[in-house]
Amino acid sequence: MNNWMSGLSVAPNWLWVGFSIAIVILLIVDLSLFGKGDKKVSTKAALIESGIWVAISLAFNAWFAYTYGKDLGLQFLTGYLVEKSLSVDNLFVILLIFSSFKIADAYQHRVLFYGVLGAIILRALFILVGAHLLNSFHWILYVFGLILVLTAIKFLRDTDDKIDATENWSVRLLKKFIPTTDKQSPNFFVTENGVRKATPLFLALIVIEATDLVFAVDSIPAVFAVTQDAFVAFASNILAVLGLRALYFVLADWVTKLRYMKPGLAAILGFIGVKMLLIDVYKIPSSVSLLVIFAVLTTTVLSSWYVAKVEERRKNKADPF
Repeated sequence: MNNWMSGLSVAPNWLWVGFSIAIVILLIVDLSLFGKGDKKVSTKAALIESGIWVAISLAFNAWFAYTYGKDLGLQFLTGYLVEKSLSVDNLFVILLIFSSFKIADAYQHRVLFYGVLGAIILRALFILVGAHLLNSFHWILYVFGLILVLTAIKFLRDTDDKIDATENWSVRLLKKFIPTTDKQSPNFFVTENGVRKATPLFLALIVIEATDLVFAVDSIPAVFAVTQDAFVAFASNILAVLGLRALYFVLADWVTKLRYMKPGLAAILGFIGVKMLLIDVYKIPSSVSLLVIFAVLTTTVLSSWYVAKVEERRKNKADPF
C-alpha cells in the first residue's frame, strides 16, 4: 500500500490509522472512567488521569524516537511541550468562561470532554491542511513565523482578565437561531413551555470551541516551526490536547497564580517564530529548541511559585489572624 502522506511524513499508513483508532479508544475509556456522574472531579482523580495521559504520551514518544530516529523524537517532545504550554493559557480562559456562565463544578467535566473532542477534530484538520500547504508553498513558513512573532507581541500586551464570555460573538450568533435560557442545568438543552432551549452549559461549550479556533491559529504554526513532519505535528498536538480536561482540574485552583505564564509563552512563541523565519539561513537544532523551551517553562513556573509564596508570607505577617 502506498503512503498517502508520502513527502509529508515518514509515518506509514498503518501508523496513521492505528494512532487514530487508539485515540478514539482512549477517548471512550476516558469518558467511561472519568466522565460518569454529576460530581465534581477531585484533584486526586484529575492527577491520576493527567499522569496517565502524560505517561501514554511519553511512552509513545519513546517508541517513535526508537523507531524513526532521535531527531524526530526530539521534535515530537518539543511539539508536545509547546502545545502543553499553550494549553495552560487556554485553561485560564476556560476558567473565565465557566465563571461567566456560572457553570457548577460538577458539570464542568462534561463540557470539557466535548470541548476536547472538538479541539482534536479541529486540530487534525488544521494540521493536515497546514502540512499540504507547507509541502506546496515554501513561503508559508515565513507567514507562520510572522504569525508567531506577532502573537508573542500580543501576549505581552493583552490580558484575559476582561473576558466576558456571555458576550462572545459565537453566543450572539447562536442566539439568533436557537432559543436559550439562563436556567442552570446538567443538560445541554432543556424544554421550557414546550420550547427546546440551549442552557448555559451548551453556550459555554460553544464559546470554548470558538476560543479553541483562535488558539489553533497560534498552536498550529508553532508545531510546524518545530517539525515539518505531518505525523509528528499531528500526534504531538493531539496527545497534548487529550490531557487538557484532566489538566484543568489539576490546575484550576492555582492557574491564576501563574502570573508569568503569558511572558513565558511570549518568549517561546517569539523564539520559534524567529526560528521559522531563519530556517533558510540557519536551522536551529531540535535539541537546542527543546532546551530553550524547557528552560523558559521552568523559569516561568518557578518564578511564579516563588513570587506567590513571598506575597502569601507578607500577607500572613500583615494579617496574622
